[in-house]
Amino acid sequence: MDRVIDVPEYRTGEGLRFAWDDDFEIQLTVSSTDVVIKANRAGLTSLARHLLTLAQEGVREGSHVHLTAEQEIESDHDLILERMEEG
Repeated sequence: MDRVIDVPEYRTGEGLRFAWDDDFEIQLTVSSTDVVIKANRAGLTSLARHLLTLAQEGVREGSHVHLTAEQEIESDHDLILERMEEG
């Protein structure tokens, strides 16, 4: 099965643009030994799109999406997805 995910094109000077699928749900739990991300299909697709957005050519190191607890995700903790340089 092939799945096509539309990713907002990165344009220098305009900043990153993130898109969410309708009805997304994402849960994050953190313990002393585990971090668990649970999501419905829309949530998983949205997370995949966010990661692909950060992976685009030209996106600078340190660029990130900050998912806030009890807003974008169900959790007591925020989740930050951040770009780092290869190497």
